[in-house]
Amino acid sequence: MHNFDQYLSPLSWRYGSPEMRALWSEVEKLKTWRAIWVTLAQVQHELGFVTEEQLSDLRKNAEHIDIARTQEIEQETRHDVMAEIKCFAEQSPIGGRILHLGATSTDVKDNTYALLMKRALSILLPKLSLILNELAGKMEAYADFPIVAFTHLQPAEPSTLGYRFAVYAQDLFEDWKQLTALQHSLRAKGFKGAVGTSASYIEVLGKENLPQFDLRMSELLGIEFYEVSTQTYPRKQDFQVLSALASLGASLYKFAFDLRLLQSPVIFEWSEPFGKKQIGSSAMPFKKNPINAEKIDSLARQLAKYPQVAWDNAAHSLLERTLDDSANRRIILPESFLICDEILETSLKILRGLQIHEAQIRRNFNQYAVFAGVEKVLMAAVKSGGSRQEIHETLRKNSVAAWEEMQNGKPNPLQKYLTTDPDLQKYLTLDEIEQYLEPADYVGMAPDKAKKLAKEIKITLNDREG
Repeated sequence: MHNFDQYLSPLSWRYGSPEMRALWSEVEKLKTWRAIWVTLAQVQHELGFVTEEQLSDLRKNAEHIDIARTQEIEQETRHDVMAEIKCFAEQSPIGGRILHLGATSTDVKDNTYALLMKRALSILLPKLSLILNELAGKMEAYADFPIVAFTHLQPAEPSTLGYRFAVYAQDLFEDWKQLTALQHSLRAKGFKGAVGTSASYIEVLGKENLPQFDLRMSELLGIEFYEVSTQTYPRKQDFQVLSALASLGASLYKFAFDLRLLQSPVIFEWSEPFGKKQIGSSAMPFKKNPINAEKIDSLARQLAKYPQVAWDNAAHSLLERTLDDSANRRIILPESFLICDEILETSLKILRGLQIHEAQIRRNFNQYAVFAGVEKVLMAAVKSGGSRQEIHETLRKNSVAAWEEMQNGKPNPLQKYLTTDPDLQKYLTLDEIEQYLEPADYVGMAPDKAKKLAKEIKITLNDREG
């Protein structure tokens, strides 16, 4: 139960899945620290420097997290790692004698952060895969469904609904590839001591045992180590991870922002799911606000700021290390993953319940898309002997007149204007003009491209899962 008498981050109870919040919890952090200490003792035992009794004692007490005692000790030591070492050692009087042997604090903390980020990506990537599968299905279902596209927020040429979904899917597919690659390439500091030279471990284990020690530690922890580090692993890795998460946030931000526009009653082609008892506004009962899309954009906007902090940490890491990154990393690393977790889950919820108003899409299409045929009329009339400049002026005057009629609330009269224009009839028949003005025939490669990308996404994700 949360203590609501004191400040709580919304990410500790309102946003993010229970699984992701648990991963970044204080308890899980301390369990990971202890797992690293037990692994260190195990490898030192394998090399003959720790007894079976000492190792067994540590293993027996590794799950006995006592945060109250650790915090009590930290009040005296002013050192979080030493506080947990003392707490663990109190619980394990036999193994506690060799606990943390040869290690420095960042051998524990940095390796923990790398392990937690790797696990956090394992939570995010399946959710991103579900979103991509949802988009791929919509791309296939609506590959040939014509819509009016918008440039500068003005009606432009036709496209298809499947192709519009493909725009979002392509960005998210790139994010999926980048995050998947990062998950495989993430590295931990390893166990190199105070300035990264491994001198303390050589003192404990001997130089001849160091290669086997490194290999075995990496194998047991399930992560590769940097060949070169200082007291910390390179902070550039944090910047790379947070930049990739922010990139994912940008992709979902665009999708959500577009949805907010398309849900406006003026366009009203899409809308996010809305519960039967959901309230849109405390003052205006009739409203159905796109609150889920707005939440995505709000959180993604915050996410976009964190790579800058990570950049500063990497660039300002003086010599073998400074501590001015420690406090903010407690915030930016977990919060970046928690925000991504929330916006992924919200995006999936929207996509699964997305309402596509086909009748309204057709009305908008019939109202505006006919303008796209003007270009085909121009080309055809010039091919039949007309002057390009004269035909262009004829089409411009008719188009402007049609827009004025529409602004007065009347149906689009452009087709009537062009089929009865004597200057065009010199070069084109009525049937030809009507054929060129058919906007559904002017979607180019959109259907093929949407289907092709949908197939590629499905094949790639299936191969990955297989």
